[in-house]
Amino acid sequence: MREVFQTELLEVQDRLVEIAELVVIAIEKATKSFADSDVSIADEVIEEDAKIDELAVSLDELAITILARQAPVARDLRIVVSALRISASLERMGDMAEHIAQLSRYRFPEKVIPKGLTKTFTRMGELDVEIARKLVKLLRTQDLKIAAKIRDEDDAIDKLHLRVFDKVLGEKWKGDTTGTVDATLASRYHERFADHAVSIAKKVQYLATGDWLPTD
Repeated sequence: MREVFQTELLEVQDRLVEIAELVVIAIEKATKSFADSDVSIADEVIEEDAKIDELAVSLDELAITILARQAPVARDLRIVVSALRISASLERMGDMAEHIAQLSRYRFPEKVIPKGLTKTFTRMGELDVEIARKLVKLLRTQDLKIAAKIRDEDDAIDKLHLRVFDKVLGEKWKGDTTGTVDATLASRYHERFADHAVSIAKKVQYLATGDWLPTD
């Protein structure tokens, strides 16, 4: 029974990595569609989000089955419960990527990124992709150095997020209402994507050490 249980726990980890890999693909495509106003790529992101949702539900069902059948305790219990929460965060990251793609879909053939914010959003997208890739490595290895790097990159995104708000609220802003709303929403989606990654990093920290990462 113990061997079966350990095999199930490894399957939980493998499934988390699988979902995280799909999230990487989603945010790569979403940021490209956003930057290039590529509606075909946007449609791919929107369609493929269902796969992320499906895998998250399947993982949750597995975790619940393990809880019911194995009644794990101590670290094993932390692994299963954390997997449920990580799965939810990954699913939300997929949603954020989908929302970014939807913006480019809705505004096609016009560009979503307002003039004056191209570099800011390009960098936010790059950071989100870097964070997603690091998250895959973190879930594979539980290397807490990677968790720290994710937090650092999240801090950089937070600063860019504030820069967007400073821009659209400034006296020199010449964007119309649609551009202002798009910029605000897009910035929020990029920022929330990274926030969910940090949330996962905290849960991995908890798994590895039993302690939570500091909130600051």
